[in-house]
Amino acid sequence: MIHYLVATYPDRISAETAYTYLERAEISPENLTLLGTGYKTWAEVDILDPFAQARQDMQRMLLWLVPFGFFAGFAFNQATQLTIVPGLSSIDNSVIGGAFGAIAGGLGSLTVGGGLKVIIAGRSGTPYQERLLQGKYILIFTTGNETQIRKVERLLPKGAEAIQTYTDLS
Repeated sequence: MIHYLVATYPDRISAETAYTYLERAEISPENLTLLGTGYKTWAEVDILDPFAQARQDMQRMLLWLVPFGFFAGFAFNQATQLTIVPGLSSIDNSVIGGAFGAIAGGLGSLTVGGGLKVIIAGRSGTPYQERLLQGKYILIFTTGNETQIRKVERLLPKGAEAIQTYTDLS
């Protein structure tokens, strides 16, 4: 498991200050990466894409919410004996109820699983690539230990626009 801490800075000086401060605090430079004009580009860094993580979470939830939704819709229709389409048998109406339940499960995985975040953003790249295009700087700390992430998070000097942590489970 790899843990990432990603801090976005508005300018080069504040990003360099944070980088230097972490080096002085004996954080290994091999675990630190600075992105922005004059430093590495996004293409040179192999780091987790938060949108890919949201897509993966959504797909994982689809696997159990859609079948569960179908079963719940089917069982609800059997228990209440609602007539969705007049002229069809009770079982046929229950199957239609199950289909509605499966659709509800799919929508649940979309909203709760994080897929809505991806759709609303509508971006082909990551939010970090867009921040770099805006002239901002990004400091990335990578480690296999969550305790180190918390330590670096406490050590970071003020001035970061955003600090986010991610875990790559793959």
